[in-house]
Amino acid sequence: MADYIAEFVGFLVVVGVIWWKVVPPVRAAMARQRELIAGQVADAAAATERLAQAEQKYRDALAEARTEAAKIRDAARADAQRILEEMRLQADREVERIRQRGEEDLVAQRQRVIRELRLRIGELVVDLAGELVVEHLSDERRRSATVDRLLVELESMAATTQGSPTGEDS
Repeated sequence: MADYIAEFVGFLVVVGVIWWKVVPPVRAAMARQRELIAGQVADAAAATERLAQAEQKYRDALAEARTEAAKIRDAARADAQRILEEMRLQADREVERIRQRGEEDLVAQRQRVIRELRLRIGELVVDLAGELVVEHLSDERRRSATVDRLLVELESMAATTQGSPTGEDS
């Protein structure tokens, strides 16, 4: 019964340490990531706004070109059409460039966030594993049992290699 109580207390200590040492940095990292994603969403909204402004400029330029074409019928029709086509191409290129840059930024940000999270989680796992090993080996009885188990395994490996001349099982 005392072993169960000791194990339960040890479990509570481990849970307490995790709650005290691991959970706050993980929560902070998650909050930073939420803020980063919110910033990216805001950047995407700003890109959409710029796209809408570019479309509005395009529509304004198109209306101006049509008015000018109406005033100057014959000679200006060819020029107006050429200008209209150039503006469409330029607006399309600008829209495509803005969209592509936004997508590239989002992909790069996502990859960076994933790398940072993997690195942080790895660090936390290594820290926790180290604490668990130190806690396990701090108990004399556990340490002795681990050494005994290692010696038994080494003896069985030695017996296996002595039984076969090449060190391999037949």
